[in-house]
Amino acid sequence: MVFENLTFEVKGGLARLTFNRPNAANSFNLDMIREFLEAATICSKDPAIRAVLLTGSGRFFNAGGDLKGFATAGDQVSKLVAEVADILHAAISKFARMNAPIVAAVNGPAAGAGMSVVCMADFALAAESASFTMAYTAAGLAPDGSSTYFLPRLVGLRRARELMLTNRKLSAAEAHAWGIVDRVVPDEDLMAEADKLARALASGPTLAFGAVKNLLLSSQNAAFEDQLDAETSAISSMTATSDGREGVTAFREKRRPNFKGA
Repeated sequence: MVFENLTFEVKGGLARLTFNRPNAANSFNLDMIREFLEAATICSKDPAIRAVLLTGSGRFFNAGGDLKGFATAGDQVSKLVAEVADILHAAISKFARMNAPIVAAVNGPAAGAGMSVVCMADFALAAESASFTMAYTAAGLAPDGSSTYFLPRLVGLRRARELMLTNRKLSAAEAHAWGIVDRVVPDEDLMAEADKLARALASGPTLAFGAVKNLLLSSQNAAFEDQLDAETSAISSMTATSDGREGVTAFREKRRPNFKGA
């Protein structure tokens, strides 16, 4: 698939998606956000895609919404921002609910919706030079991109409120200490480490990964017994999958399972 504002390639079960507006800090404009949704749709529908790796080109991971572009919209700015946010949220929903795990390789500053994408990802690795800031209220705006859902669950309500009201910038080390990223690695090692993780996930039990993702999403608001019922349904349905049968057989035979994502 060829995009103008993203690079997107699939190889060996791994989809690599790179924000590619380096001269605009990889910020989201309407064209880019439409491509982001199209890429998310492909990843969610293609069973051959078993993991997704997100990163940015150039110095930034993603600086969020294209405020310079928004400023030229005049009286239509509210309509434009609503459209961008709705499309972003449709993409985020697909990434959050798809079976394939999402790995964010944060190569530089992640701000606004860029930080929101990091919070949504199932795994996040950050280069030592990366930084994180919510940025929204600095421009008189409110957060989007699922950040009000995921960030408090990662760092707690008080810290999320601090980040959103003060726009405090976190270093990669601070983001790791707060639980926003899983690991911090030297800049030169970031892509190799993220690729290694993503390829390992792409060889795993994809349907079971999807079950985990959706159970964790539902656990935030479900009643306790309802969540137990959801767990029963998920684990029993996994036993009917090829990977579930392979995993049980491999355990019995004391060998490494060969998962096919089916």
